Amino acid sequence: MTRRHLTFPCEGDTLVATLDEAAGTTGLLIVSGGNETRSGAFAGHARLAARIAAKGYPVFRFDRRGVGDSTGTNAGFRESAPEIEGALTTFRQQSPHLRHVVAFGNCDAASALMLGHGFGTDALVLANPWTFDDDNAQETTPDAIRARYMEKLRNPRELARLLTGKVSIGGVARSLKRATLEKANTTQLGEAMAASLAEYRGKACILLAGRDRTAQAFRSNYPIAHEAIEKRPDADHGFSRADDSAWLEERIVAMLAAQA
Repeated sequence: MTRRHLTFPCEGDTLVATLDEAAGTTGLLIVSGGNETRSGAFAGHARLAARIAAKGYPVFRFDRRGVGDSTGTNAGFRESAPEIEGALTTFRQQSPHLRHVVAFGNCDAASALMLGHGFGTDALVLANPWTFDDDNAQETTPDAIRARYMEKLRNPRELARLLTGKVSIGGVARSLKRATLEKANTTQLGEAMAASLAEYRGKACILLAGRDRTAQAFRSNYPIAHEAIEKRPDADHGFSRADDSAWLEERIVAMLAAQA
């Protein structure tokens, strides 16, 4: 496997990318979210790219404008279409044997891929999509509240605090009651993402981490019960544990293999 670093232009700026080369005709585009660099949190994307390339699939990663080694200003995921389009074009130019591309994104990177109708890719792997209209929103939807308290009740330390009076049982009960009675409302962003994904001609799967509040809120904010949702109950936002990372990799590789 050969790893190459390269650049490509984007509306007057220069974006830096990394290509893990492989002989396969199906490749993976990894889109980073927020201010995350192409290497991912704790180099998670770099390791994922190396493992997938070792299985025969080329992998392309890039820094969005204003992130990492790229120039320009990070205008957020809603304005990231030119970067993603440029990355796909460069990926295909640098790997002329490619016939199919699968795109993977976590959090607002998943949202960007959905809003862009998949950008002409053949398949999407979407993890913990961000569905809040306010980019700084607190994840306090009914589903997120219920999930947070259920997680606490499974934690022996939190349960001990409850039983010894360090936490108000009445307060917990009232919060759970409000979360149960409160009607979940979809968000404008969630509706826009659903409408865009409905027009996507490729295959898409949505992966939700059980311990991630963004994923928990997704079920409230997203208007459609997508048939291809898989949940990893104990995973955190970045699927950082070894077994969760392996689970994520298996889902991505399965989608890549399905395009061959």
